[in-house]
Amino acid sequence: MRVLRAFRWSILAASAALTLGGCMQTAGPVAMVQPRPDLDAMAYGQPYSAPPVVVANNGGGAIAALSNSFASGPAPVPVAYAAPVVAAPVRYDSSYHLDAGDKLRVVVYGQEGLTNSYAIDAGGSITMPLIGAVPARGRTTAGLAGEIAARLRNGYIREPSVAVEIESYRPFFILGEVAAPGQYPYVPNMTVESAVAIAGGFSPRAKRDVVTVTHTEGGGAMRAVVPLGTPVSPGDTVFVGERWF
Repeated sequence: MRVLRAFRWSILAASAALTLGGCMQTAGPVAMVQPRPDLDAMAYGQPYSAPPVVVANNGGGAIAALSNSFASGPAPVPVAYAAPVVAAPVRYDSSYHLDAGDKLRVVVYGQEGLTNSYAIDAGGSITMPLIGAVPARGRTTAGLAGEIAARLRNGYIREPSVAVEIESYRPFFILGEVAAPGQYPYVPNMTVESAVAIAGGFSPRAKRDVVTVTHTEGGGAMRAVVPLGTPVSPGDTVFVGERWF
């Protein structure tokens, strides 16, 4: 009987051990494989094949939060670059008539000694080597180039090639009720309004709707009362009057 009881206790103890062992078994952690977003791809928008990283599904943690923030981040914004702006050269009016104070660039091709900058003097002429004084007042740049070529052809150069361009215009004058009256360099496409701006603007007593412009050409002067949008020519005199009230 004692042997039988010991055998029964052995069987019960083995059964209890097997039962407890089965209850204590738990499933191991489940691993998730997620691609890690690359920082270069986020910054520059270029695809990058990153190696996979195994992240344990432990329900949270700093590493998981950081990975999820990278995975759900916004797409990179493309950067647009503006094309460089190239300033167009200033085109001078071919019908403009030269006068004292204009500065010219005279080019005689193949003749470095004659190619130079020349200012029209008070007498209306430029002075060049070999041919001396050449009248320029009242001429266009093309007309002056033809005159220089004709003089060089007369005993100096067989077939001269000459070009004349305006290097800088003669100044204009502004007087009257402006902040800084005086003489200023002329700017192409100038108007009365821009001339007033160059002189510092109107004074508090200035009449601001119309001004008087005096234009001199061909030895004669013409004076007119004009609005602010009227073009100004080199050598013109702008007078800003005083308002009465």
